[in-house]
Amino acid sequence: MHSLTKDHSVWIPNGQTGVMSLLRPLLLDVVPTIQQTAALALGRLANYNDDLAEAVVKGDILPQLVYSLAEQNRFYKKAAAFVLRAVAKHSPQLAQAIVDCGALDTLVICLEDFDPGVKEAVAWALGYIARHNAELSQAVVDAGAVPLLVLCIQEPEIALKRIAASALSDISKHSPELAQTVVDAGAIAHLAQMILNPDAKLKRQVLSALSQVAKHSVDLAEMVVEAEIFPVVLTCLKDKDEYVKKNACTLIREIAKHTPELSQLIVNTGGVAAVIDCIGSCKGNIRLPGIMMLGYVAAHSENLAMAVIISKGVAQLSICLSEETEDHIKAAAAWALGQIGRHTPEHARAVAVTNTLPVLLSLYMSTESSEDLQEKSKKAIKTILQKCTYLPALEPFLYDAPPNILKHVVGQFSKVLPHDSKARRLFVTSGGLKKVQEIKAEPGSLLQEYINSINNCYPEEIVRYYSPGYSDTLLQRVDSYQPIIN
Repeated sequence: MHSLTKDHSVWIPNGQTGVMSLLRPLLLDVVPTIQQTAALALGRLANYNDDLAEAVVKGDILPQLVYSLAEQNRFYKKAAAFVLRAVAKHSPQLAQAIVDCGALDTLVICLEDFDPGVKEAVAWALGYIARHNAELSQAVVDAGAVPLLVLCIQEPEIALKRIAASALSDISKHSPELAQTVVDAGAIAHLAQMILNPDAKLKRQVLSALSQVAKHSVDLAEMVVEAEIFPVVLTCLKDKDEYVKKNACTLIREIAKHTPELSQLIVNTGGVAAVIDCIGSCKGNIRLPGIMMLGYVAAHSENLAMAVIISKGVAQLSICLSEETEDHIKAAAAWALGQIGRHTPEHARAVAVTNTLPVLLSLYMSTESSEDLQEKSKKAIKTILQKCTYLPALEPFLYDAPPNILKHVVGQFSKVLPHDSKARRLFVTSGGLKKVQEIKAEPGSLLQEYINSINNCYPEEIVRYYSPGYSDTLLQRVDSYQPIIN
């Protein structure tokens, strides 16, 4: 038995049922330390995998644990709560088995225990039950856990604060109604006060809990903002802990996505520039929420997109697009760039000058790109091209783009060239006009209309000169020409 409490590797005599039948009577032993050690051993076993957790349920051990949880000393309570947490973590079905045996009411009573270690163990178990789905979370709420968890985050022990904040996060995440119960219990003000706590693991949980509340609706996001989290939350973007950075970006993203007004508030407090700096200081998945946040801000309006451009967001997103190895991060960067560039020619130019369009095209064309990355790259290219009047960025696309993209490129030239004599001359000398003559378009198609519009910008003989086969026609005329002899 001693080895089971000390060692994480699990030896199981006579299969799972064997070990359960050996341990169950020990839970009723007259010696308290044997009871506790037996409970701890069960917890270790249940934690190991879901088969062993199921064996704890089938071994009819849960009712005994729940009964003893209410009666026994603090050491046993901690061990029993650990078993319940270890069983609950694996699946909604196993968590439901804990609810069905009446554990919630007893766990909630233990949240009022004088011992912080007991409260911590119990809060952990409640969080693991609530995290699976809305029904289980509602059961935890109905048992009266939320007000007591809010009291726990006000306790002096850092470990208890962490676990209670984590449990509130797990309850809030499933629906606006569940998040509202957390708000109604007064959690937001207490969580907001802990944003600057020096403990990184606590900050992670606090930021996560606020994010899980803010994400559901405009009203809930506004309640989080009203707790005066700005500008203090921006200091977390410079934190040494990568996950504090990530969770801070996630919180800002969940607020920004709702309305232009909330995004504008973030811009006004310096939030966009701070997130861009944060993206520049980290790599990989830590960057993802910040990248998405910039996309959400830019999507709302021309002015907000311009705020992202002015804060040098496009350059940073372009770096992410080129640097990152994982497709889902590249896809988020592509989407965000599309949201910035889609508003006006000025916005599109800001994206185009960073040489991002060829990168997007190569990601779209690459067989190694995921389907999502290809789709988001294509959409970004199209939305940017449809506004882009910066011809030097468009010209390479005449040579490299597939037909479905080429149509939009030629369309942009057909809009710009009639009004710009300098661009018309450059289009000839750079080989653009020649390339357009080589495009095979279906008669009557939109692409053919665009080509005709471009050709109508030039004298007929110029167009003929650059048309395929024109040199052969000239040679034929040479062959058939009768010299004039004096």
